[in-house]
Amino acid sequence: MADLSEFKIVKEGEAEILMHKQNEVFYNKAQVNNRDMSIAVLRTFISKRKEEHEANLPKKAKRAPKVSESDASEPAKEDVPHASPPEDCRDNGECEDGNGMALDEPCNTGEEQVKSSEECNGAGESMSNADGKVQRELKPPRVLEALSASGLRALRYAREVEGIGQVVALDNDQASVDACRRNIKFNGSVACSKVESHLADARVYMLTHPKEFDVVDLDPYGSPSVFLDSAVQSVADGGMLMCTATDMAVLCGGNGEVCYSKYGSYPLRGKYCHEMALRILLASIESHANRYKRYIVPVLSVQIDFYVRVFVRIYTSASAMKNTPLKLSYVYQCTGCDSFHLQPIGRTIAKNNSVRYLPGYGPVVPQECTYCGKKFNMGGPIWSAPIHDQEWVTSMLADVKSMKSSYPAYDRISALLTTISEELPDVPLFLSLHNLCATLKCTSPSAVIFRSAVINAGYRISGTHVNPLGLKSDAPMDVIWDIMRCWVKNHPVKAQPADQAGTVILAKEPVLQANFARAVASLSKAQAKKVARFLPNPEKHWGPKVRAGRQITSKHVSLLGEAAINGVLNQEDNEESKTKKQKVEENNITT
Repeated sequence: MADLSEFKIVKEGEAEILMHKQNEVFYNKAQVNNRDMSIAVLRTFISKRKEEHEANLPKKAKRAPKVSESDASEPAKEDVPHASPPEDCRDNGECEDGNGMALDEPCNTGEEQVKSSEECNGAGESMSNADGKVQRELKPPRVLEALSASGLRALRYAREVEGIGQVVALDNDQASVDACRRNIKFNGSVACSKVESHLADARVYMLTHPKEFDVVDLDPYGSPSVFLDSAVQSVADGGMLMCTATDMAVLCGGNGEVCYSKYGSYPLRGKYCHEMALRILLASIESHANRYKRYIVPVLSVQIDFYVRVFVRIYTSASAMKNTPLKLSYVYQCTGCDSFHLQPIGRTIAKNNSVRYLPGYGPVVPQECTYCGKKFNMGGPIWSAPIHDQEWVTSMLADVKSMKSSYPAYDRISALLTTISEELPDVPLFLSLHNLCATLKCTSPSAVIFRSAVINAGYRISGTHVNPLGLKSDAPMDVIWDIMRCWVKNHPVKAQPADQAGTVILAKEPVLQANFARAVASLSKAQAKKVARFLPNPEKHWGPKVRAGRQITSKHVSLLGEAAINGVLNQEDNEESKTKKQKVEENNITT
């Protein structure tokens, strides 16, 4: 057993882990929001999965063939299990790690092998009783944490999510695997019975275990792009893929060419860039899934702190996959004003009982912006279909509120889910009221006044969880600029140069006469009840941390804080002085 003086105990939720003081294994406290949100989604997934299974049970029973008495009395040849477990199951017991090294637990034998092989065959299996009636048994969901590091996430899943099955934690770093196995033992019998750790390349492991896991969790340090192709193959039909991307500089347009090479989409640097990052990631996952006649259904997509996180269900259907071009669009962003337009990639024509899939009509914009006369930048393709399932969001919010004490980051995730529950689901991207006013060089109306004007014009409007100043609306840009023109008439601005975008926009008379009278729906339910929706960071230096294994130096002060840096450096100095002292003493003894 390792010396506990070299470790510090970190507790999160019901799990406790031993963290080495030398930054050998990556751990970031800020990711508690990520882990709490994942647990909330996982609980809802287990509940929905059970409901779907019960709803499909009568249909499957009708389609199932009747079993004769002779067949029921004698087991079928293919039902007899092999004496040794299949290859797919060999890595799923406590037998060997990815390099064939023996673990502390002995291998399963005999009946345990049979049980292990049966559990690998899918979430639900047919079982025939003596009466010949077919019964369907729903297996507990199997979870793969592809990049486990310390194993904290896997341990929290196992200990906190009721009804969860086996949790497999992978890492290709021996120090991380050792730490994960140490933490599994440290968390007692529940963790030991449900969680297992393997030294393996996540990509190879997922490719060699196709459609075997009901939930696959990808949370890499950086981009997940290299894992997506194997991840979409490893998820069972109707299963869940949870994916995080922390390379926000790339996804938000800092390096557009890099984003295109990794995700197949070109980002734009608008105020909506973080939501566009979510939609680029979704489009990339859909692209990988389509190669295997699969498609995704997003249930929740969030931008938190310094990363984006998406939760999608994956299904297999060659016919449903044809709808993918209808869910993707290119984005045209004006370089002079805040106007943007979406160009769908495909369209359909319904004729009699058949549907024809055709390329989308275009272009949706002329060469120059009709409002300010400037050119357009073109980005995408992005996912332009809904990025949340509002029914799931409502269920998750109710679950989180009913189990408040189970979520260490309750305040943050409940605020986030509340804001998401009020978003317009069918409106991609959003406008920034401050950017609109910056273009016109005018004072900004309050959000309530602007929202009232949009509602009084007959359109919908909502906030967004990505930006507290962002506004989603189905109103066309003609209406938005007419409202701003009417606002400027009541609040005049100084004369600007004739070539400025704001001058060109204000030179046109408004077609719509805006009504700024306060509308009843100008405040959302959460705003009316004064529910906190955007909370400050709980402590300083709340953000990304140094990659595991890297030496912490003074240049990391912006990430960790001065106190943490000084503590690490002082500890290293003390250790160096001890080693020098020991060497001097050894030299004195020898001489």
